[in-house]
Amino acid sequence: MKSVIGKFRPWRAALLTAGLVTTPLLSCGPATEADIRSVEGTPEAVGDTRQEAISWTLGAQYDATQSNITFRVYSSRATRIEVYIYKTPNGAQEAARYVLTKNATTNVWSTTVSAATLKSTYGVTGPVYYGYRAWGPNWTYNSTWTKGSSVGFVSDVDAQGNRFNPNKLLVDPYALEISHDPINPNNTDGTVYATGATHRLKDSGAAASKGIVLAPDTTSYGTKPTRALKDDVIYEVHVRGLTQGDSSITSCKGTYAGAAQKAASLAALGVTAVEFLPLQETDNDANDVNATSTTGDNYWGYMTLNYFAPDRRYACDKSAGGPTKEFKAMVKAFHDQGIKVFIDVVYNHTGEGGAWSSTDKTTYNVFTFRGLDNPTYYSLTSDFQNSWDNTGVGGNFNTFNTVAQDLIVHSLKYWKDELGVDGFRFDLASVLGNTCQHGCYNFDKTNSGTALNRIWRDLAPRAGTGGTGADLIAEPWAIGGNSYQVGNFPSGWSEWNGIYRDTFRKDQNQMGLETVTPGDLATRFAGSSNLYDDDGRKPYNSINFMVAHDGMTLKDLYACNSKNNSQAWPYGPSDGGEDNNHSWDQGGVAADQRKAARNGFAFLMLSAGTPMFNGGDEFLRTQYCNNNVYNLDSSANWLNYSLSTDQANFKTFAQRLIAFRKAHPALRPANFFSSVDNNGNVMEQMRWFQPSGAVADTAYMGNGGNHSLAWRIDGTELGDSASAIYVAYNGWSAAVNFSLPWPGTGKQWYRVLDTCPWAEGANQVNSPGSEALIGGEGYSYGVCARGVLLLIAK
Repeated sequence: MKSVIGKFRPWRAALLTAGLVTTPLLSCGPATEADIRSVEGTPEAVGDTRQEAISWTLGAQYDATQSNITFRVYSSRATRIEVYIYKTPNGAQEAARYVLTKNATTNVWSTTVSAATLKSTYGVTGPVYYGYRAWGPNWTYNSTWTKGSSVGFVSDVDAQGNRFNPNKLLVDPYALEISHDPINPNNTDGTVYATGATHRLKDSGAAASKGIVLAPDTTSYGTKPTRALKDDVIYEVHVRGLTQGDSSITSCKGTYAGAAQKAASLAALGVTAVEFLPLQETDNDANDVNATSTTGDNYWGYMTLNYFAPDRRYACDKSAGGPTKEFKAMVKAFHDQGIKVFIDVVYNHTGEGGAWSSTDKTTYNVFTFRGLDNPTYYSLTSDFQNSWDNTGVGGNFNTFNTVAQDLIVHSLKYWKDELGVDGFRFDLASVLGNTCQHGCYNFDKTNSGTALNRIWRDLAPRAGTGGTGADLIAEPWAIGGNSYQVGNFPSGWSEWNGIYRDTFRKDQNQMGLETVTPGDLATRFAGSSNLYDDDGRKPYNSINFMVAHDGMTLKDLYACNSKNNSQAWPYGPSDGGEDNNHSWDQGGVAADQRKAARNGFAFLMLSAGTPMFNGGDEFLRTQYCNNNVYNLDSSANWLNYSLSTDQANFKTFAQRLIAFRKAHPALRPANFFSSVDNNGNVMEQMRWFQPSGAVADTAYMGNGGNHSLAWRIDGTELGDSASAIYVAYNGWSAAVNFSLPWPGTGKQWYRVLDTCPWAEGANQVNSPGSEALIGGEGYSYGVCARGVLLLIAK
């Protein structure tokens, strides 16, 4: 929805401030300052320029023989950084620690550690877990400092926005896997990560998330599809929800390995691209699936802890390196079926969140970016004391900063080139068009320095004709400022078309309340040229959708008059959510609700643009009117494949309509339709009609009192097997007769689809070769109230 307030739950303030009991920690002897001095060494040389230095060298990396590990991290403001190395992910103190050396040119801190020494001297015989501690101007280094000490403390935040706190162990922003989430069953006390007078001296080391040093992995992600975006059908789904409730999956439900087992069935449905909700490590280890409490739960995953690591919770193999290997194997399973893998990425904010309260501006979480270089990684207010927020969840990532952009681009390249991902959907992507670092927000697509333009330059986007590269899709809005930018992203970017969604919702569900003209409908059916043609973009840059994860399901859009988010588990309670859903229960008539859903799905498959639908919409999944299920990791929110007859019929309807779209290139134009006859067959490439059969002129198209529209596409101009395609939509509350136009010389019209209740059943969409003969020019076809008709000429 345009408003995304309530999309995410603010960072676990209620849980964190509750001060829940911390699990007792095991103890081992920490390294002394003398130990640190004895193992300090000269770090590996770094490049002469900052860009070269951090391009692919940041993070923890083994050398070619896996004899040494080099740790590298960026900070322009730290005065000292140490790496702490652990034998186990949590519950114990460090086994060793080393001081990093700063390169004054690149601001990269580094040190190289012998793997043999870690094993023989410090007993690190398994995976190497690590984190950083950093000092800076607001917390100066003193050799007498010990963990939990206030020695060196000046302020929680200084005038330059620094928030260094050596009592907080920091996750490496470039770590390739993360051991666990900050809040998890072993640690429910989030206060250990906080600054401020009450919490600044709490040491987080034993409990904190750690990076894991990974050796290079050779698991194959298969052969990437090179299909053009215009030919895709996108299926948006949660990787856990896809299989957690699937009785046919006998092992590894709710995981990457489980999702791999659905690749064949999604290919059979007709899906060509699966778009997973966030899979980068997010805070979800403490999700409650048994309804004890949903407070703070994070099912959707829009609170990213690290931009490189696949989320460990979604791995069947949770050992070090397991999530990476399993993710790549899942990608291969989809690639083997010809399906692209897109992931939803959240570069507009992070899981560190913002201030704990509106009155306490000193208490912030510090467990990664904020503790390394707060003004580099976050947009701050003009006094540098607080976060600037266009996300609703704590503050903007500083996307106009070159270093922060480096991290975004390197992360994207890692997922694309190393993990096999084919495309990205960018959450609240308007923040990536910000042209202010601090003290303001301003979206400007023409500024070459924005993250949006940097990504386009550096990520090798896929051409409109297909080939190698990545598909880039923006959610073109955020909160406040000039952030609602549908149709106004830089050339080449595709966008979730919220105007497409709202236009059809209003027309279907709010007659008499909202005015939608036939011209409005025509613009959306034909690819939204008013949004994308002026800057050289194409119909396929419009990602057409009726519903998405963020809102009601397709069924609920036509079965609910309003949201109902306060219901009991497992369908609630959830807070937030959009109030203006443009939904309607069709007067409570179940058959009309199914008809409306068929229409909504038909709009997607018969429109120019790239269609996207939500997992489960193909069989009329319901959330019982909850439109903000971000916190419900419950059986009711996982896909349930036990289908009623009506659901099975709808799935067949969806499957056959997808197949029709894929079989007819006239519905997937590379360019906007022309209104002239380009090949001399006396038929315009596209023509709009009134129900009477007359051409829909400007007066008809601009009249909000007209509720019916038809159009014909000349298939011969677009390489289609059908010489012509005709679609009629009756949005009126009573039946309307449509006089059919000329189908071409020697041709007749044949019915593929009528969404009206009389045709409901497994064969509502006729299979190729079984289409019913209707007639020729002038034949009068009655379309029921709020129905869609699809014909082909042959």
